[in-house]
Amino acid sequence: MAQNLVIVESPAKMKTIKKFLGPNYMVDASMGHVRDMPKSSFGIDVEHGYEPKYITIRGKGELLAALRKDVKKADKIYLATDPDREGEAISWHLIAALNLENQKDKKVYRITFNEITKNAVKNAIKNPREIDMNLVDAQQARRVMDRIVGYSISPLLWEKIRRGLSAGRVQSVALNLISERENEIAAFQPEEYWTIDGIIKNGAHGIKAVYYGEDGKKTLVKNSQEADRIVSDVKDAALTVTEVRNAERQKNPPLPFTTSTLQQEASKCLNMSTQKTMRIAQKLYEGVEVKGHGSIGLITYLRTDSVRISEEALAASAEYIRSHYGPQYVSGVKPQAKAKGNVQDAHEAIRPTYLDLTPAKLKEELGRDEWRLYQLIWNRFVACRMTPAVYATTQIRLRKDSHVFTASGSKLRFDGFLSVYSAMEEPVEKQDLSGFAEGEEVRFQSVSGTQHFTEPPAHYTEASLVRKLEEDGIGRPSTYAPTITTLLQRHYISKEKKNLFVTELGQAVNDMMVKSFPSIVDSKFTANMEYMLDSVAEGKLNWKTVIENFYPDIEEAVEQARKNLDKVKVADQVTDVICEKCGRNMVVKYGPHGKFLACPGFPECRNTMPFVEKIGVKCPKCGGEIIKRRSKKGRVFYACENKDCDFMSWQKPKAENRQETEEQEA
Repeated sequence: MAQNLVIVESPAKMKTIKKFLGPNYMVDASMGHVRDMPKSSFGIDVEHGYEPKYITIRGKGELLAALRKDVKKADKIYLATDPDREGEAISWHLIAALNLENQKDKKVYRITFNEITKNAVKNAIKNPREIDMNLVDAQQARRVMDRIVGYSISPLLWEKIRRGLSAGRVQSVALNLISERENEIAAFQPEEYWTIDGIIKNGAHGIKAVYYGEDGKKTLVKNSQEADRIVSDVKDAALTVTEVRNAERQKNPPLPFTTSTLQQEASKCLNMSTQKTMRIAQKLYEGVEVKGHGSIGLITYLRTDSVRISEEALAASAEYIRSHYGPQYVSGVKPQAKAKGNVQDAHEAIRPTYLDLTPAKLKEELGRDEWRLYQLIWNRFVACRMTPAVYATTQIRLRKDSHVFTASGSKLRFDGFLSVYSAMEEPVEKQDLSGFAEGEEVRFQSVSGTQHFTEPPAHYTEASLVRKLEEDGIGRPSTYAPTITTLLQRHYISKEKKNLFVTELGQAVNDMMVKSFPSIVDSKFTANMEYMLDSVAEGKLNWKTVIENFYPDIEEAVEQARKNLDKVKVADQVTDVICEKCGRNMVVKYGPHGKFLACPGFPECRNTMPFVEKIGVKCPKCGGEIIKRRSKKGRVFYACENKDCDFMSWQKPKAENRQETEEQEA
């Protein structure tokens, strides 16, 4: 009996796909990449057309040997790695690593599917194709460019600032954005302004009216003298109702999730970091165990910049909404984003694969975070196919001489998509403005001015940084989370609650990059590089041409920086912990597993100590302080500070009567 071999990337995906295919199919996992450029050398032959050198990744020898055994048993090999440029490159590397191009008795196919369902997998096998070398070359160009930046500039950072540092193409732009925002905040000069509110009696209720301006023009009240003058003019005077406007306003449903918007909304609604969001979404895509279904993929592919939805999914969602909510909730308009550059549109938007598997049905099947993220994706998709919410609004204008005040009220008339996706519901001005008529006179019961000061720009959060990177065309859906994670792990930035701050080390690195490599940190330059990579993927540009135009400038800039830049001293953070060997104050250092304390007297004194970080939670066993620690493999755990207490937990303990904030441990 003929045997077929399907190779995917992950064991979870392998398990899910196995049940869709009969006994004639073997399913193996490559465990991600199998070949890459060597870590120990540059790995690019600059003298011979920038040809990259690829070697088998350390530790993948046994896996490849097992794959070769299954290849021998198979007549047809289907390469089913992820449906993106990186997945295409992994399939191409598998062909080389398994020597498939020289095995003429084997038929090798490339298949892709946007969702891991029986229909999608079987349709992919019915419609195989060859490797798309344009996509492979686009990925090679990205990999080679990143290698050039990393391996050319990182040694310079080691030489001029500190060992162990790194530079990256997208990473450096992101760091510069955060640094520039910090500079804006530091340079910000607050300006004074005033608001004036008055209360008008309407039956048994008070209506708030706010000052609009003079002579029909919106006016900014800049100081207390202006505010006092306006309050004095109107506080005992009769105001005339000059306009009563009743209207209807629609709020349109949201677009379905892309990678970027999912990360932003998960941060806003679920307080999840970008890395955590992607890790959970990957699991939902590859497959989870559901009672009565086995292992199934619950969402479509998670790395996408498109809001496109398949015709099949459009029809299924319309039918679901019609039967569960009513025909008046079904939208006849397809979700469509405003046109913008650099959208690959290779995949659908992120949506549930089985609409009938509602969040309520999966509440007991999924872990807490998996369920919360699935619910967000499910609700957003259903909402995007529903009709707009409708608000009834009323606005009145009041006038005393040249002074104009306005009062507004609104009421939700039809909930539309908000019946499913309340995350976008607006705070409603529930003021009853009925009974007012044009021409009538009213008086304020009270009126007063309030002083304010303009606020500086907000610090970037992970969500707002992702939005900025996407808006500027920097990076791709798959790069946002790793970029932020790298910046945190390198200690170039720190995160307090949700806000991102540049560290002293990060500022030193950014200053050097801005001075010596302005093109690398320039958003427009990096966005243009993404455009060129897209052109490679579309077959319009040779990938080595991109590298030829990129490498010489970097090489020259590195040489100039090496000659002209002075060394930068970044001071260590001094603590109040005293070294028991020599009496100096210990300083904070960073190692592979995070922070530790070291004596500044090195090399004379080599004393080190663990860095103890209290989390403000008492031990449930003995009442001591719980501290955060790391295992030898770098995994975070929590333990009691008392040596005689054996309390330990991999989950962050919760304080009693206190709302804990979930944080991504970097």
